Order: sequence, then C-alpha cells, then structure tokens
Amino acid sequence: MTKEINTIGVLTSGGDAPGMNAAIRAVVRKALANGKKVKGIRKGYSGLLNEEIIDMTANDVSNTIERGGTILFTARCKEFMTKEGQERGAEICRNHGIDGIVVIGGDGSFKGAQALANLGVNTVGVPGTIDLDISCTEYTIGFDTAVNTAMEAIDKVRDTSTSHERCSIIEVMGRNAGYIALWCGIANGAEDILLPENYNYDEQEIINNIIANRKRGKKHHIIVNAEGVGHSTSMARRIEAATGIETRATILGHMQRGGSPTCKDRVYASMMGAMAADLLCAGKTNRVVGYQHGRFQDFDINEALDMDKGIDPYQYEIAQSLSRH
Repeated sequence: MTKEINTIGVLTSGGDAPGMNAAIRAVVRKALANGKKVKGIRKGYSGLLNEEIIDMTANDVSNTIERGGTILFTARCKEFMTKEGQERGAEICRNHGIDGIVVIGGDGSFKGAQALANLGVNTVGVPGTIDLDISCTEYTIGFDTAVNTAMEAIDKVRDTSTSHERCSIIEVMGRNAGYIALWCGIANGAEDILLPENYNYDEQEIINNIIANRKRGKKHHIIVNAEGVGHSTSMARRIEAATGIETRATILGHMQRGGSPTCKDRVYASMMGAMAADLLCAGKTNRVVGYQHGRFQDFDINEALDMDKGIDPYQYEIAQSLSRH
C-alpha cells in the first residue's frame, strides 16, 4: 500500500557543496507545486534531533540558487549513528507531521536516510558531495564547481612556480577519492598526479621524473596530490633535499567547497532535487537519485551503498600518458 505524503522535509548533511541550495530550492518548489507542505530541517541530523525545523515557502528559496554553501546549514552528528538516535529522529519526524525527507549529502548521510526509511519515514537521498565518490552516480552536486575552483588555483600556482623555476605540490580535496586530483591533473597539465586509488608511494619515481624534466628544459614541475595521499609539506621537503630544486606545498583546502556554483551544478542539482520531491510524492522510499548514461535515475539505497566505485583505469592511463610525454 502506497503511503500518502502530505509534508516533505529537506535537510543537508555532512560536508557542504556548491549547488546544495539549488537542490533545496527545487525540492521546496516541486513539492509545493504538487500540493505538499515543506519543512526545512536546519543543521542536518543534528538539527533534526534538536527539532530545528521550520516551515518553508517558495519565497524562502528565492535568490538562493546562485549562492554557495547551504541555507539550511549542515553538521555531522555522531548521535544519529546510533540506533537510539535514529529512532528518536523518526519519532520527531512523526511529531512534526513529516511523512518523507529528502536528504542531500554523501554516503554517510545516506546511511542515516536508510535508517529513517527502515523506521517508516519515506526517504530519498540526493548526492551532494564535492568528492564524486557516490558509487551509483556519475555526477554529484558540487564536484563541477570544486574542480573548477581547484583548476583555476593551480593555474595561478603554475605561474609563480614557473617564475621561480620551482616544483610545486598542490593538494586538493576529495577525502579518500582521487577524482578532483585526476581531473585537475589532466586539466592543468600536471607532471605528476597522485591518487589514493593508484599511488604506489614510490617517491624516487617522482624525483627521477623531476630531474628528467629539468634536463629537458622544463622550468616548473606541478604535482597534483589528492587529500587521500596527503603529507604534501613533508613530501616537498624530501623532494627538495633529493633534487636541490626549490619545492613548495600548497594545500587548497576548504576554498574548494565555497563559491557560486557553476551552471552545471545549478541545473543538475535542480533536476535531482525536483526528481527527489516527485519520488516522495509518488510514495517511494529508500531511494537515491543519480545520474548515469546521460539520464537522471533512481536506485535502491541499499544497492547504491553496496556498489563499488573506482577511478576509470582508461582515464588514469590517459592522464599518466599526457603528463609523462
């Protein structure tokens, strides 16, 4: 029997990502267009447990699509990882008349969504993470903006690296996934790309490459290093000691999470948010919205969390080929 949905909640959880506001806006306006009430839950699952719940209208999401971050704020919540916290969250939803929730976040957020679904609250996940590490989808909200932010920063570092004939190690975000590093490595023409999925921790190979490139007349050497490999500052010291070439580490950090979202992040996030609202209005639960093979699709959340996602070996081979020749 399909459960009738009258009120839809929406929250953002985990790390913020540019485009989350576009998704929130789409959830609110699509749900209202379907005749449903909408409640915003501030500060993710932490805000749910603290009952930081507000009514939302179309006006509440006006002039938000161009803003970075999340107007609902976000937080991580250890309490919601417990069975007791999850049960209390489901009870709070019932007390506030929330029949279904759209959860915008990463895989950790989806585990919370999965728990709510198992406790009778219809739940749909929307992948919002700059890391691009959700297995069921080729796109996650925020990745496009983050990778463009990092790309532009690396271009600037290259300019000064060339002026001083330096080696530069630039560390990008991504947690344990190397997608931002891989894309920037290709887009910025890096001489070395270090990914947690493929790095063999052979620094001598990097040192040999730096020396060979300097002999060929290269005035700089750019190493794009993924957060999951890390240790950029100590690596820079070791490389400088081994090569005699001035080496600097630049850790881009949380600047990659901020800024006005790109057109792609605004449009794709809007499509995903609208689809999530439609799924809930149709009585669906335990689903994740994703993008595969040129189409927006939904997946069972259990299957989505069980999928594996690795770096495309062909993309990595191309990146290595372009950087070393």
